[in-house]
This record gives sequence, C-alpha cells and structure tokens, in this order.
Amino acid sequence: MPKKAAHPSVADQQAAPGGAAAVDRALSLLTAFRKGDGSLTLAELAQRTQLYKSTVLRLIASLEHATLIRRHADGSYSLGPEIVRLHGVYASAFSQQDAVMPVLKELVDQTNESAAFHVRHGDARLCLYRVDSTQLLRDHTRAGDLLPLDRGAGGRVLMAYGGGKEPKYRKIRQDQVVIASGDRVPEVSGISAPVFGADGEFAGAITLSIPTYRLNTDHAEHVREAAIKLTGLLGGVYPEPERS
Repeated sequence: MPKKAAHPSVADQQAAPGGAAAVDRALSLLTAFRKGDGSLTLAELAQRTQLYKSTVLRLIASLEHATLIRRHADGSYSLGPEIVRLHGVYASAFSQQDAVMPVLKELVDQTNESAAFHVRHGDARLCLYRVDSTQLLRDHTRAGDLLPLDRGAGGRVLMAYGGGKEPKYRKIRQDQVVIASGDRVPEVSGISAPVFGADGEFAGAITLSIPTYRLNTDHAEHVREAAIKLTGLLGGVYPEPERS
C-alpha cells in the first residue's frame, strides 16, 4: 500500500471535482513545465508537483507512451511531440474574437458602459473589438478606429507594457489597472487593464469607455477581473504586479 504524502501534492490541492486523481497528477506533470524550461530532472518534477519520485516515474511511463513527455539520454524530461500536434489543432480552431467578444459583452452587462480591446498598431492604438453600451450618451469609437497611443486609459496601458519607463507607467504595472479622465476627449473617461497571451507576453488592453460624469471608480475591479478572465481564455496566466 503506497504511503500517504506528508503534504498534499499540487494536483491534490487543485483536484477536479468528480475527476480522477491519477489524471489530475499526470496533468500536473505537464503543467509543471514553464516558459524557458528546456528539460527538467526527475527531482525538479517531483519538487514542482509535490509528488513522490516513484509516483512521478509511474505517471511518466504513461505520458511517455502517449508521446506527451519525452525522456532524454541524460535522464531529464521535456514535453513531447504530441504537445506540438495538439497545439496545432488548437491554433487552427482558435479565434481570438471568440474569446474576446464574450468577455467584452459580460463587462458591458456588468457596468452598462462600452468596452473595447485595444492593441498597438505602430505609433497608434487600434480598437480591435468593441461592444457598445445601450445608453444613448456614450463614446462612439468603433472597431477598426485608430486612436492616440499616448492618451486615454487604453493607450496608457499599451505604453506601460510596451517599454514605458516613466513613473506613471511603472505605477500602472504595479496597479495593473488605470483610470484616466479627459486626456483624450474632455468629456470621456476610461478604465483599462492589461491582457496577456499563452506565451506570457502582453497581448493588449481591455478598456471601459465612460462619459466622465458617469465615471464609477468601482468599475476598475470589473475591468481587471475581465482582463484576468480573458488572459485565461487566451491560454495565459496573469502575472504578479511589478514591485515598487
């Protein structure tokens, strides 16, 4: 009978309700690999998953058989070719719009203000996707419009995560959300937060556009939650805020 671990493994702590423990543990080995890892030793896999080495070896036997993990001559392990195939299947079926639009619609439903997703386009920012508020008085920016990169909440986020060194951009990276009033259009305010992709790279900014007289700073939390949710849908993990 296998001995009980002194501390619960990562898989045990994050077990799927109604799932199979062995599958959770096998998947935890795959997610133990991080950006920049070439290969991992048995000890490193055990440490990251909090599984016994003997358990790791049994699980690897199945993962290696399925070519999800590859064993190297030096005894270390890396992700296998089946991961590449699955990534290709996912990429061919994935549409960024399918991920972005539902998040924008949910944000509009929560706030009754207009929401957009901005990306950098040269020295400007491009409104890539947008969902309008149902209210008559609103910002009338449309998907496809180019806006200033150095003004507006969305522009500030793009600048902050595009190499901006000034203290105001460092503060955005610390807060992971920004509220800007009237710096693009006097009567319009915005709340924006960064979104990240599967590779951990900055993907764009999710932004709420609000007539200044209706600005509710409590919406900042809704915007940040939307950015975290969209990051997850894009296959990313939201990073820790930059330290001061």
